Amino acid sequence: MARIELIDIAHAYGQGRGELAWALKKMTLSWSDGGAYALLGPSGCGKTTLLNIISGLTTPTQGTVLFDGRDVTSLEPQQRNIAQVFQFPVIYDTMSVFDNLAFPLRNRKWKEGDVRKRVIEIAEILELQGDLPMRAKGLSADVKQKISLGRGLVRPDVAAVLFDEPLTVIDPHVKWLLRRKLKQLHQQLNLSLIYVTHDQTEALTFADRVVVMAEGEVVQVGTPEELFESPAHRFVGHFIGSPGMNFLDVEWQDRPIVEGMPIETSSTQPPDSTASLAVGIRPEYLQVHSSPGPNRVPAIVTAARDQGTQWMVQLQIGKRTAWSKIRDARELPSTGPAFAYMPPDKCALYANDRRVA
Repeated sequence: MARIELIDIAHAYGQGRGELAWALKKMTLSWSDGGAYALLGPSGCGKTTLLNIISGLTTPTQGTVLFDGRDVTSLEPQQRNIAQVFQFPVIYDTMSVFDNLAFPLRNRKWKEGDVRKRVIEIAEILELQGDLPMRAKGLSADVKQKISLGRGLVRPDVAAVLFDEPLTVIDPHVKWLLRRKLKQLHQQLNLSLIYVTHDQTEALTFADRVVVMAEGEVVQVGTPEELFESPAHRFVGHFIGSPGMNFLDVEWQDRPIVEGMPIETSSTQPPDSTASLAVGIRPEYLQVHSSPGPNRVPAIVTAARDQGTQWMVQLQIGKRTAWSKIRDARELPSTGPAFAYMPPDKCALYANDRRVA
């Protein structure tokens, strides 16, 4: 395992309109030894490029990659002692499951007794014991991906194990089981794991800390709770949650004004008066009332959808559509005029898309 540091990393692919087209904008990140991290963001945001820079498959246009303080920027992947698991299983179809798992260890001249012991240990964790004598060729996609995971995990001395959307092609139920296995593996083996995904559920259930990316830059690094409760950027509020955070337009008159009503927020510093302002609140915290009061803005209830364990109430607030989650059907509002209440401690102010402290 290793502490991984990226110092002033940036990367560009070719030319765009006569200038370098930056896939990754300048960033500095550090990854603790033994941590479980996720790189989360939509397709094209740069997360796979960042993962490949860590692994050595891509050399950054600028910046430095350090493993435990050692500069590895120009080293090949095999010189970095990392393992990488890809979206599609990378295994030897003509070999048995046992030989697939043993291959990385035999390549490093392990004694056969130690190889057998380690392979059986990993096979038990991944529930592959019964498949060990079988050829990999005829096995299902999820079993093949477990073999690929096992090949990445079998070496106990790796600096880090990198996962590039490894569960995309797996059945949803099996995907959930494999996520649990990965979490268990991290706890048992204390490996440094970095997991790339566009699926917020995968990221938030797997990782101790999540790196959220958008358009080639890191917009926030935090625990799943921090990303949900305190999004530092509007993109994080929108991307995390189902549905994402509600955002309402704000006018500034010594305080935030929403639809003519003064609003108190969790932000304590005044924003730049020239900035584009909005308040954000999660549907879980937005309440619907029948009468006016502090931190309540006029709204119109337009629909309510029964989702089994909760109701999703749709509101129109000015020109914006907002959502409120209500668990008790007795609190379900009637369609028509109402007031949307935003608890001050759950309501955040954003200026030019970034949260005001």
